[in-house]
Amino acid sequence: MTNTLLVTVVAGVVEGITEFLPVSSTGHLLLTEQLLDRHLSDLFNIVIQSGAVLAVLPLFHERLAQFAFQWRERATQLYAAKLALAFGITGIGGLILKKCGFKLPEEVLPIAWALLIGGIAFVIIEACMKGRKRTAEVTWTVAVAVGLAQLLAAVFPGTSRSGASIIFALILGMGRAEATEFSFLVGIPTMLAAGGYEIFHKLHHAAAHNPAPDVAFEGWSMVVLGTIVSAVVSFVVVKWLLGYVRTHTFTIFGWYRIALAALIFGLLWFGILD
Repeated sequence: MTNTLLVTVVAGVVEGITEFLPVSSTGHLLLTEQLLDRHLSDLFNIVIQSGAVLAVLPLFHERLAQFAFQWRERATQLYAAKLALAFGITGIGGLILKKCGFKLPEEVLPIAWALLIGGIAFVIIEACMKGRKRTAEVTWTVAVAVGLAQLLAAVFPGTSRSGASIIFALILGMGRAEATEFSFLVGIPTMLAAGGYEIFHKLHHAAAHNPAPDVAFEGWSMVVLGTIVSAVVSFVVVKWLLGYVRTHTFTIFGWYRIALAALIFGLLWFGILD
């Protein structure tokens, strides 16, 4: 029980920290599983991810209030339409992948490569765009690019939904804070929809074929605990990040990804990971 409790709390903390940071929560959870030598069920990972996503909604209260009380304004309608476009691209693409039987690889090596490539991209883009004027406007091109970026991250674990979205938006000239907000706002319904679909699918399948849904070693009490931990940590981390990007670049995250990728390559080399 003690080991299960520890693994659950660690997984919740890892998910809460990495879900919105541009460093890949999927990659970090897989690494956590391997390092702790404990398998986390898909249902557990999905539920704690949904908890982390729901927890950050209060941080966007101004934008949510705009949608609720300023809906008749043209700017509000355009912003919502661009969010819907990005979400639609990601959602439709995700359903196509599901229908084609696509499954995320569980090997660590692809994660290391995705972390490395994304890290290098952040460092290079920030260096090239230093001093350049950025815009707060979300163009239709940005909306399409963010939707495609989130789809790219769904195919290659370790890419990071927020990381890929922010990189694409920065390349197209958006400001860091504005790119981060739009990326997060697209990611929230995307992850909740994906999570809801997976939860329904697993519970429905379990009801039809197995009276006990697949929650592996955790049990429902541990699923609830992991969700609470990830939600609290996610709220704190995202609140910090939204302030950080107003006065700092993403270079530090680029170097972190590069360092983590190097560490993973080393652990693979010595046979500690597989």
